[in-house]
Amino acid sequence: MITSRLHPFGPEIWLADGGQAQVAGFRYPTRMAVIGLTGGGLLVWSPVGLDDDLAAELAALGEVAVLVAPNSLHDLHLAQWSSAFPTARLYAAPGLAAKRADLRIDVELGETPPGDWPADLDYVLMAGNAITTEAVFFHRPSRTVLFTDLLQQFPPGWFTGWRALVARLDLMTQPQPAVPRKFRVAFTDRRAARASLARILDWPSDKVVMAHGTPVERDGRAFIAGAFGWLTA
Repeated sequence: MITSRLHPFGPEIWLADGGQAQVAGFRYPTRMAVIGLTGGGLLVWSPVGLDDDLAAELAALGEVAVLVAPNSLHDLHLAQWSSAFPTARLYAAPGLAAKRADLRIDVELGETPPGDWPADLDYVLMAGNAITTEAVFFHRPSRTVLFTDLLQQFPPGWFTGWRALVARLDLMTQPQPAVPRKFRVAFTDRRAARASLARILDWPSDKVVMAHGTPVERDGRAFIAGAFGWLTA
C-alpha cells in the first residue's frame, strides 16, 4: 500500500510532512504546503526534502512554478528543489540572499507583493525581529494563514534531558502552538511588529498552518490574536 505524502487541507492546498531538521542538536519536524495557482502551476511553500514519491505526487497535480522561502532560516532544501525544477521562480524573504549566495533568487519579497504575484495569495513581512524577517502568507481560497517559525508546538516527550527543559522554557511545548520566547525577545521593534500583526489580523482567516506544529483548523483569526496577545498587551 502506497501512503500519500500530500494531504488536502482545503481548496487547492495540500500539506506534506518531511524529515527532521537538526538545529543546534534540537530535532525539528518539517512541513511544507503546496498551492494550486489560479493561473496554473503549483506554488511550494517552505519545501521539505524531495524524494521520488513526492515528486510523482506533485507531477500528478501540475507543474511546480513557484518556490517560496518564507524566512532566512528555511533554506535547507532549496538547492535540491531549484535543481529539480529549474524553471520554477524562487521567491525569498529578506536576508536569505546574503546567507545563500549559491542560490538563484528571482525575487526578494518586499512590503508590496510583486506585480506577478498570484491573486490566490497575500503576505505580510513580520517586521521588527532581530532573528529573521518572516513572510506570513494567507491563502485566500482556503482562508489559511501560513507561519514558518513564529509559531511552534512540539508534542510531549519530543525532547529529552536538558533539551526538554530548554524547550519548555522557550515555550515550544505549550498545549497550543505559541511564539517561542527567543522570537518574542527578538522583537526589538514592537511598534513595527504590531503594525504587521494588525495586517495579518485583517485577513478573514479560518485555519493556521506552521512548519513546526499542529495545524489549527478553526477560528484562525482568534487563535492568532491570542497567540500574539503578549505583543499587543
